[in-house]
Amino acid sequence: MRQFDFTPYRRSTVGFDRLFDMLEASARGSSGDNYPPFNLERVSDDRYRVTLALAGFKADEIDITAQQNLLLVAGKKGDSNDNSPTQMLHLGIANRSFERRFELADFVRVASADLADGLLTIELVREIPEAMKPKKIAIGTGAGTPAESAIEHKAVAAA
Repeated sequence: MRQFDFTPYRRSTVGFDRLFDMLEASARGSSGDNYPPFNLERVSDDRYRVTLALAGFKADEIDITAQQNLLLVAGKKGDSNDNSPTQMLHLGIANRSFERRFELADFVRVASADLADGLLTIELVREIPEAMKPKKIAIGTGAGTPAESAIEHKAVAAA
């Protein structure tokens, strides 16, 4: 992939550092490693689901870490100390450690995680704080304008 230089844009913009960092990290991170495979779903306007195919992994071999704007899913496969006399003829199921990172938008948190049938399902919820939600502002009718209040206030003060 072609590398882009965002330096001229960084000099002429204010407050977009995080956006440029994400673009540069995305360009660096697209090395083609797509293990484990995953699905991203939008369940509703503010709910999302990440599903990773983790055949052969147990729940204690998987770590899920949620940091600010980052979800990190890592798996470390335990050593198989089978003393069985069998010989593997074909190894088609990936049995390796992995680390998968997902950039999260602001106010997105992990609601739950579940491992069943070789699929790790992580439920995400976007919760915008009340202070940041849009508020409807009532429009006055002009009956109690500040000018009238000042006149009434002057009349009370003169009496």
